[in-house]
Amino acid sequence: MSSTYTGFTADERAAMKEHAHEQKEAARRGSRADKAAQAERDVLAKIAEMPEADRALAEHIHAIVKATAPDLEPRTWYGMPAYARDGKVVCHFQPAQKFKTRYATFAFSDQADLDDNTMWPTAFALTKLTPANEKEIAALLKKAAG
Repeated sequence: MSSTYTGFTADERAAMKEHAHEQKEAARRGSRADKAAQAERDVLAKIAEMPEADRALAEHIHAIVKATAPDLEPRTWYGMPAYARDGKVVCHFQPAQKFKTRYATFAFSDQADLDDNTMWPTAFALTKLTPANEKEIAALLKKAAG
């Protein structure tokens, strides 16, 4: 079986550069309150940069996270809006345009307290948010945040 490694895509390299920049910026910030306030501004700025369809979803997700799991700290993660507990990302929103996919995703990391039986979903494709979707996301966030 022969496969040729072609390396990371330009989008993947850009995301890694954004992550390195995020880490450097976080290390430079002063107090915990300053870090939290700047992280919130960074998330809102990333959301504002998104194309309309992604921006509407991201704004909605941000509002749901803030209302449902206020203990999760907003931050950027590889240039995407993310929400962390004790510095570790619990969930994040990936806009469709980030890696040129046909839908955005809302995903949970292994830091989320979602373990249920031997298999459970960790990422959800989003094209729009209905009231039923909002309730499901809110319930998952409550469980994920612990």
